Amino acid sequence: MPLDVFALSALVDEFLDVLVGGRVQDSVCIDSDTLGLEIYANHRRQYLLLSADAQRPRVHLVGDKLRRGLERPTPLGLLIRSQVEGGKIAHVSQPPWERVLQFDIDGPEGLVSLIIEPMERRSNVLLVKGGIILDCVRRVGPEDNRVRLSLPAHQYVPPPPQTGKISPFMLVQDELNSLFEQARQEAPSKRKAHQVLTSGLLGISPLLAKEILYCAAGDSNADIRNVDTEALMRALVQVMDPLKRRQWTPGVVEEDGVTTDFSAYHLTWQPGWHTVGSINEAMAMFFGAPVGEEAYEAAKLPVREAIRAAHLRLETKLASLRRSLTDDAERETLRQSGELILAYQYAIRPGQAELRAPYEVEASDLVIALEPSLTPVENALRYFERYSRAKRALEDIPGLIAEVESEIAYLQQMAADIDLAASWPDIEEVQTNLHASGYWQGRPIRRTGSKTAPLRVVTPDGFIIWIGRNSRQNEQVTFDKGGPVDLWLHARGVAGAHVIVKNDGRRIPDAVLETAASLAAYYSAGRQEGKVMVDVTERRHVRKIKGGRPGMVTYRNEVTRTASPRPASDFVR
Repeated sequence: MPLDVFALSALVDEFLDVLVGGRVQDSVCIDSDTLGLEIYANHRRQYLLLSADAQRPRVHLVGDKLRRGLERPTPLGLLIRSQVEGGKIAHVSQPPWERVLQFDIDGPEGLVSLIIEPMERRSNVLLVKGGIILDCVRRVGPEDNRVRLSLPAHQYVPPPPQTGKISPFMLVQDELNSLFEQARQEAPSKRKAHQVLTSGLLGISPLLAKEILYCAAGDSNADIRNVDTEALMRALVQVMDPLKRRQWTPGVVEEDGVTTDFSAYHLTWQPGWHTVGSINEAMAMFFGAPVGEEAYEAAKLPVREAIRAAHLRLETKLASLRRSLTDDAERETLRQSGELILAYQYAIRPGQAELRAPYEVEASDLVIALEPSLTPVENALRYFERYSRAKRALEDIPGLIAEVESEIAYLQQMAADIDLAASWPDIEEVQTNLHASGYWQGRPIRRTGSKTAPLRVVTPDGFIIWIGRNSRQNEQVTFDKGGPVDLWLHARGVAGAHVIVKNDGRRIPDAVLETAASLAAYYSAGRQEGKVMVDVTERRHVRKIKGGRPGMVTYRNEVTRTASPRPASDFVR
């Protein structure tokens, strides 16, 4: 659901309890629309997410440290560093009946406000000082909105007040009757009763309106013609009374283990609704927190695009080479042209620019271009030389095809590497590899000075499994961690992890092999499939490809098994 007025009110109350007085220790740009703040308050670190995503705007606390997803902070992110980091949260507020949240922060350069407007398609996060916008996520100029500009150095103008709506806390029976009478006159058969409530009352979202209707008549989608407004008034008072007293009941709707909705109040019309500890927890369950691999999606996008573009170029080149391998017509035409010039040399006049003659009886004429300044014999020799070069090139084509296929396999591994990247060093390593291969354009890649290590999993019975999550780690796992009699696993036919099961002299149980195969399946390009084919062989049967990139190998004597992809976290206790 969208963030409604009462969910934001519940957030305000929770933020006042847990954030006010806290110090902003760090800020990150998660993506171009999303910011994160680390706040130390009440003797613990809190992680606040503020997103102006056009489809899913949100503001709430998350349980894990937020990671930057942009290599360079946005202009707003830089201003937050200077104006907010080190400051204290002084107050959190919400204008009456508005879907707007304001954090007042006593920053290192004075009092500033972070204002989030989590309204779909018009969402924004703004940094305001003394009523003037310093910057914002989504700049809105006069061409977009002539009344309310959102631009640096302009006055911050709150959303225009809602007119023609009644406060549900002040509503009387006659006013409710009037709302429905008017709706029945205007469109008696086209409007649902919940639409009358959302359009006529302040702060009533479709979710809340359906709850009121369900309490009144047992039907959340009741038609306006079938609503008893007196029963509806009683239900409205019943539902709104705890909200008026700011008595929140945060909860989520779950269906088959998936959170499909959240609210700050009871949803009796939703069978899967149940309470949770806080509205922040409810929202984190619904939206999911951008942590782990998801935190770096924005940083991965340009890398994926570079890989995709390079892959497309190589596929085009490969198709051309394969056509050259099977198409002899052009080469034969060169040879035949030379032979025809020699056969007709005495008929060719000085300065002639073209010869037309059939190579075989009843065949169509070949049109042969001549260089007028050359003799017939010299023209023939030119065609024979071109024919010889084409034949020599033909001999090179199988090798060129193999080189291109190897490069395509390398790019497929890079694509798997970037999909599995779970940190900035992982991403930068892929960028560096692409840059060294000529597939990444632009400025030199900034290095963090650190490299990630392969994953290590120890099974309950003490077997050690190593997993490489990129090409460098694959090389390390196979040829440094792996011994000749260790078992080596790899998803069949797709790029992915090299996995080693250490042989410590005991028979390796099938359960351990199943675990290793599940890991090889998960850390591969086939991880989205329900089942993945995984090859297993002894490490001594694995060989580096001569002249190949790191981690590129051939292997033999394999057996193949089917595995369900599972991450290492499933096996770590």
